[in-house]
Amino acid sequence: MTSKLLILERFLPYRLVILATRVSRSLAQRYEKKFSLSVPEWRVIAILGENSDLSAVEVSDRTGLDKVAVSRAVKNLLAKNRLERRFSSEDRRRSVLSLSSDGREVYEEVSPLALSYEESLLAGLSEEEHEFLDNILKKLNKILPGTIEE
Repeated sequence: MTSKLLILERFLPYRLVILATRVSRSLAQRYEKKFSLSVPEWRVIAILGENSDLSAVEVSDRTGLDKVAVSRAVKNLLAKNRLERRFSSEDRRRSVLSLSSDGREVYEEVSPLALSYEESLLAGLSEEEHEFLDNILKKLNKILPGTIEE
């Protein structure tokens, strides 16, 4: 009985990780030096720019970063005065994070760069291909357990 062999370059999870890493690195080059942000720090800022008052665990869930990376990014962003941490009004044992005014400024400056980058990526696709890609990504996200619904 012949078994199939894994060919890494054709293995979808590997291809997705490589693509995501290349995209993140390329985008990071646009904001790293000017804003002194790492990729995890930008993801934390981006998610808190959309959703304030999240716990570090919620940030981890929504960004796809592991808890250690989020913890390190939060620590750095707090030290740079880009985040604020306070206790939740509903549960005094739970701390929540939000952008400081400096963090909000960074978010508002980097967001257009990120959107411009996305636009340049999608420019290589037809409108049909863009819609198809979007639908495939949504479908794959629904298949995976533990994903945040849009």
